[in-house]
Amino acid sequence: MRILVAYYSMYGHVYQMAQAAAEGAKSVPGAEVSIRRVPETLPAEVLAKMGALEAQKAQAQVEVCKIDDLASADAVIFGTPTRFGNMCGQMRQFLDATGGLWLKGALVGKVGSVIASTATQHGGQESTLLSFHTTLLHHGMVVAGLPYSFQGQMGISELTGGSPYGAATIAGGEGERMPSKNELEAAKYQGWYVAKLAERLAGLKLG
Repeated sequence: MRILVAYYSMYGHVYQMAQAAAEGAKSVPGAEVSIRRVPETLPAEVLAKMGALEAQKAQAQVEVCKIDDLASADAVIFGTPTRFGNMCGQMRQFLDATGGLWLKGALVGKVGSVIASTATQHGGQESTLLSFHTTLLHHGMVVAGLPYSFQGQMGISELTGGSPYGAATIAGGEGERMPSKNELEAAKYQGWYVAKLAERLAGLKLG
């Protein structure tokens, strides 16, 4: 049972969430989990002006995701920052290159799930997650969110990201806030949940 965590993270927030999701998936016996980052589309000089080079260097050891990595996985957890209520351009460009997989139905019946980040509390987490699900549904994937069995999304005692559509973190307007313990636990739970669903679907013949 192969679980892929495919993410993009400019400043490291989504990277931490992706690592937590991978940890949760690994807790399911028999799960083989890999983390891959989608290709960067911005030149180094632009990343430098955005103050993102240090975070990019910290992720340099993570292999770049290839389209075929999606096809070889039984489940994929995608991670993306939010850009104006949608996924980031790097992730959109990566997904726009999956037409060949769509033609072959290569992702039909696989579990698909999404985690996200926003700068502010109401910065488009839910719209990003839900609009991302549209692409997964076009590929015939079985969409998994973050069930309310994760009690961390029920509390109101602290500022926290996440919804039944998926785990998320709030980064702050300057990227100064890294994922909280509760947000990381949400991503970890989602990873576990996705792996359990993949386990149940393993061997199911479709079509």
